[in-house]
Amino acid sequence: MDTSIISALGAGSGIDTTSLVKSLVEVEKAPQQARLDTKTETLNAQISAYGTLKSSLAEFQAILEPLSKPDTFNARAVSFPETDVISPNAIAANAQAGTYQIEVHEVAQAQALAVNTAYADKNESVGSSGNLTIRLGSWAYDVGNNPTSFAENESQTALVLEIAADDSIQDIADKINAAESDVQASVLLVDGQYQLMISAPSGANNALEITGDDPSLDIFAFNATNYAGVTETQQAQDSEIKINGLTVFRESNEINDVIEGLTFNINKASPDEKFTFTISEDKDTAEQSVRDFVDAYNTLYDTAKSLTGTSTDAETNISTRGELATDSLAKSVMSRIRQMVGTAVPGVSDFNSLSMVGIRTQLDGKLEINETDFTAAVKDNFDKIGALFSPQTSSSTSDVDVSIGSYASKTVSGVYSGSITTAPAKGSVISDTAFVAFNTSDTPAGDFTFSIDVNGTSSGELTLVGDFTTQDELRSALQALINNDDTLKASGALVDVGVEPGGEITLSSRQFGSSSQVSLTANGTEFATATGLSTASVSTNGHDVAGTINGEAAFGAGEVLLPSIDTDPYGLNLSVKQGATLGDFSFTFSQGFAGELSQLIDSFLSSSGSIKSRETSINNQLDGIVDSQETLDRKMTKYETRLSVQFLAMERIVASFKTTSDSLTGIVDRLPFTASN
Repeated sequence: MDTSIISALGAGSGIDTTSLVKSLVEVEKAPQQARLDTKTETLNAQISAYGTLKSSLAEFQAILEPLSKPDTFNARAVSFPETDVISPNAIAANAQAGTYQIEVHEVAQAQALAVNTAYADKNESVGSSGNLTIRLGSWAYDVGNNPTSFAENESQTALVLEIAADDSIQDIADKINAAESDVQASVLLVDGQYQLMISAPSGANNALEITGDDPSLDIFAFNATNYAGVTETQQAQDSEIKINGLTVFRESNEINDVIEGLTFNINKASPDEKFTFTISEDKDTAEQSVRDFVDAYNTLYDTAKSLTGTSTDAETNISTRGELATDSLAKSVMSRIRQMVGTAVPGVSDFNSLSMVGIRTQLDGKLEINETDFTAAVKDNFDKIGALFSPQTSSSTSDVDVSIGSYASKTVSGVYSGSITTAPAKGSVISDTAFVAFNTSDTPAGDFTFSIDVNGTSSGELTLVGDFTTQDELRSALQALINNDDTLKASGALVDVGVEPGGEITLSSRQFGSSSQVSLTANGTEFATATGLSTASVSTNGHDVAGTINGEAAFGAGEVLLPSIDTDPYGLNLSVKQGATLGDFSFTFSQGFAGELSQLIDSFLSSSGSIKSRETSINNQLDGIVDSQETLDRKMTKYETRLSVQFLAMERIVASFKTTSDSLTGIVDRLPFTASN
């Protein structure tokens, strides 16, 4: 029977034992629960504080990023005049600084040919059939602007179209546009009639010569002997400009290879005007990045101090500790950052500390820029500021170029040793005989065809045509012919053609490494006789570079030597030149201040970093508190049950005593000497 029921029946002690048990349980549980709640609150506050610290570190690291890129210190600014004649398009880091004067005499333009025969219906059959060949090159004209002679552009591949008798001018235009060529065609409606327009890329050496192998195709012909059926509406022309008095011709109106790093457009000719512009170092970007770093550091310092230090209210004089004031790891984070800020940058021999550019630590722990020193450093030692902040590489030999790879953010600064045991090589084939002048037209029935395999990719059948009086003419023709093969071009299997001192012709792959090889797979008799190149010519396969880096075997791929994975120099790429001297060398890498500091922050923020480990520890403690809470709850439940049982037993005893008392009282009342009269 429940004590409350006993009490309700008036049979017990009259005490509210249910409330009493609850109060006793609460008294027993309170100090233990308070300890758990306090610990939970503290740990949750630490988790939140670490979130704030991580966010501040990530924001600080983002501010560091521009300083860790060499382009920030190689940026260029260009002051272009207000004109519609020329306009800047792009300027790259490391663009050639200087002052330039430009005159625009001619703009590049593309040749345009209009077929004179017009049609009422663009889908009407033209009634022509056969092969139409379109070649690109340059035209010479007579005084009447009629074409007289054509010189083929050997770097461009001829376009051969098969024309069917039922093809319309729209069909022909579609065939031209569908071909892998820079030649374009369109059908225009002029005075109610449709005409075919054929255009070439811009540039004097990209004009069109059109010939047909059947008289029915003469209406499309434009060549030295047959051009009556076509009107040249616009002649091909190079752009002509003068830069600082030097005349320059280009096929395009986008000029990107005259002034290193600068691309600009020619919009119209204006030969009587001169335009002056200047390319200069853009120091403002780097200077602002340094100032942003100082501001970001001070913000991080304030945040870290509020989390790990003690602050005192000026009005109440009450001190408040930060959530991480007793956390040794949190304190060490800012301590290590401060230590790095105040020490020399490894791998930098000159201007190797922030103090040398006017950045100093104040008594309150924050950074401050000494404007006089900083301005002087920017003015006189700007390149050294770049070397201080951003990654730098150097090599003891010109045979090895050290570059920064995609994993260089993990590379350790330092001086490393290396050794080249095998220099890289390209595959090649050499002619059996020295060059002798020849003309393929001297042997009309001769077979001047050949096929070639480059790096495992086979070309189609190629035909050599021309009059070759010099080695250079043959070299240029072979290189253009091979490199314009569709299959080779699509796979990037290209060659360089050279001439040996003895006059032999060499065909060399542009690729280094063990997969680099060149060989002829077929050749015509006359081709072999004239060039000395045949399937029997001696081929030499290429091979990969080999060597060691820091005493460990390096991985060689073509001309690139890579450090072993997870070693200190991993992340750097070493490009070794063909014919490099075998033996030892050394190279240096510096992450720069920004890179070193970013690496340190990574060690804090990464998924395996110290902060993550600390958060895991705190979360484990929180999980432990959950377990402790469950244990406490079970303990208090048992305690409550025990008290309830004890009070129930008491109530029963009291009820029993009361029943006995009532019985005795009744007996006494009935005794003769106690009975009522």
